[in-house]
Amino acid sequence: MVGRIKKFFEESRQEFRHVNWPTRSEAMRLTTVVIALSVALAVFLGAFDYFFSFLLRVFLLKA
Repeated sequence: MVGRIKKFFEESRQEFRHVNWPTRSEAMRLTTVVIALSVALAVFLGAFDYFFSFLLRVFLLKA
């Protein structure tokens, strides 16, 4: 069992050497893109939520 665990970690280490890691600037740029898209989607969904809540208040909750 110990040999299998050791082999797993050795193979994992070898695979990590093959990974094409992004540069710092690439990572920063892609992180900025993800954050910007997340904020844009949140605003978009929030606007639709507000709009449909408004419609519900106007048409269903008339008193």
